[in-house]
Amino acid sequence: MPKYLIIRFSSIGDIVLTSPVVRCIKKQIPGAQVHYITKKAFASVIQSNPHVDKVYTIEKDVSEVIDELKKEKYDFVIDLHHNLRSAQVKQGLRKPSASFPKLNVEKWLKVNFKIDNLPDVHIVDRYFVAAKKLSVKNDGEGLDYFIPAKDEVNISTLPASHQNGYIGFIIGARHFTKRLPEHKIIEICKRIDSPVVLLGGPDDAEIAKHIEEAVGGNIYNACGKYNLNQSASLVKQGKKIITHDTGLMHIAAAFKKDIISVWGNTIPEFGMYPYKPGANSHIVEVKNLSCRPCSKIGYKACPKKHFKCMEENSVEEIISNCK
Repeated sequence: MPKYLIIRFSSIGDIVLTSPVVRCIKKQIPGAQVHYITKKAFASVIQSNPHVDKVYTIEKDVSEVIDELKKEKYDFVIDLHHNLRSAQVKQGLRKPSASFPKLNVEKWLKVNFKIDNLPDVHIVDRYFVAAKKLSVKNDGEGLDYFIPAKDEVNISTLPASHQNGYIGFIIGARHFTKRLPEHKIIEICKRIDSPVVLLGGPDDAEIAKHIEEAVGGNIYNACGKYNLNQSASLVKQGKKIITHDTGLMHIAAAFKKDIISVWGNTIPEFGMYPYKPGANSHIVEVKNLSCRPCSKIGYKACPKKHFKCMEENSVEEIISNCK
C-alpha cells in the first residue's frame, strides 16, 4: 500500500489550494495512504478532509515529529511549501521527493523592476508539478473544503433580516495593503441592496464594529464570533462573496461561490486568484499603477503613502457585480 506525505505548513488559503493534489493522489493511485504535515494552528483546515488519512502537526520545529514520520516509511514526499523547514523534513526522511516552481525570482523581478516573466499558470497547477513523478494529473474539479457537522451554522440563528439570503463580505486580510480602507467598505455596505454578513477573525472585530455602527441594520457582524469552519459555513451559505486576497477567498472558491475579489498591492498574476469559482465571479483591481505590485505579500502601510491600489478601486464596479 503506497504511502505519501504532503508538506504545507501554512497558511489557510495555501493549504486549501493543495486540496486538488491531495484528492487526485488519493483517487488516482490505488490504495494510496495520504498523510499531511502542517502547523498546529492550521490543522482544522485539513483535518476533516476525507482524502487525508493522517495529519501531523508542529508548533515551530520539524524535530517535534520527525521521529514519528520516519516510522511511517513513506514511498514519496510531495513538498508543497518548498522552504527551509520542508527541506529539513525531506533531509530527515531521506525518501524520494519533489517540489514545485515557486517563482521567487519572477515575482522579485515583477515587484522590483516590473519585468513580467510570470507564467500564466495558477499555483494549483504548479503544485501538480510535485506529483508528476506519481503520474497524478489534475482532474479539473477545483478546490475542496470540508466542514465538520458540528461547525455547520444553522442560518436560522442569524438575524431574521439575513435568513433569506445575504452577501458575505470578507473584510480582513493579513496585511493592511491587501484590505480596502474602512470608509470604502462602509460605502459599499450602505449601497448594496442586500443584507450583508461581515466575515473575519478576532483581529477584524474592531473595524467590523465601526462598519456595523456606520451602516446599521443591513449588517450582521460575524467577525471574531465564529471559528474558521463556522465562518466557512457562512461563506458557503452566502449568495455572493466580496473578498480581499485572503484565505476565506479560497474557501469561497472551493464552494464554487460567485466571488468579487478586490486586489490591492498584490496581483492575480502571481497565480493566487480564485481557482474555479462560480461562473459569475469578477476581479476588481486598479490596473497600470506604476507602483503595483509593491510586494508579493503585503505591508502594514502603503510604502508610497497614497494607497492608490485600494483607494482608487471602483466602488461602482463592486456594487454592480453584487446584483
